Amino acid sequence: MRVVTANVNGIRASARRGGLDWLRAQRADVITLQEVRADDDGLRKTLADAGFGDWHLAHSPSSARRGHSGVAVLSRAAMTEIRFLPDADFAAQGRYVEADLATASGPLTVASAYVHTGEADTVRQDEKYAFLVALERRLEEWTRDRRLAALTGDLNIARSEDDLKNWKGNLGKAGFLDDERALLDRWCSGPLVDVHRTLAGPGPGPYTWWSWRGRAFDNDTGWRIDYQLATPPLAALAREAVVGRAATYAERWSDHAPVVVDYDIDGVSATGVRP
Repeated sequence: MRVVTANVNGIRASARRGGLDWLRAQRADVITLQEVRADDDGLRKTLADAGFGDWHLAHSPSSARRGHSGVAVLSRAAMTEIRFLPDADFAAQGRYVEADLATASGPLTVASAYVHTGEADTVRQDEKYAFLVALERRLEEWTRDRRLAALTGDLNIARSEDDLKNWKGNLGKAGFLDDERALLDRWCSGPLVDVHRTLAGPGPGPYTWWSWRGRAFDNDTGWRIDYQLATPPLAALAREAVVGRAATYAERWSDHAPVVVDYDIDGVSATGVRP
């Protein structure tokens, strides 16, 4: 089973740049998206035009700020249940959605999350921490239920010095604050496993985000802030993890690169056969 997570930096812009063509070529079973920046009708039309019209969709758009945020889970298999974080403010921001998928190996939960960027010592950082606390409560429920589950998406935190090229220059800045990193380490030493880092081995890198500006991409001055974090029963089935970094700056279709993980689970194609 192949799971791909991608911050598309706007679904329509990504489609124009070839991002949805790239995603379709991955022959994935599940795709999670962040920063969709579209209402439900707009997302469905863009996906249908790109050949995803027959996929099942769970979508949480931003109703608080139209054209911002938005997360989604796409699956070849039927979704038996779709859930959001209970906090109404977070639901309105379009930052979290999870879906239970029917697979031949049993139920599988896949979540797509888009964590706030934050800004140290500001209200924006307080909002980021509040969201992370709410998310942690949900992860604790996964642990109690012993779910096969994966939290995927743009968490806007680099876990360690290996996950950030210019870590010295970002000490004390949002995305690399001690409290943020400690929280993520706590998740990855308890309810979840950092699948990509476990399979890729020690860094530095590979990174998943580079600024559009300057020569950050060409010099690989990036951050690893996009993750697939799986519960231990699912993480034990992970076989390969790669970052879909564009070959050149001109071929980029987002400021992020997708993270692709293959799990040793029967595929979740609705027909039971990988296309």
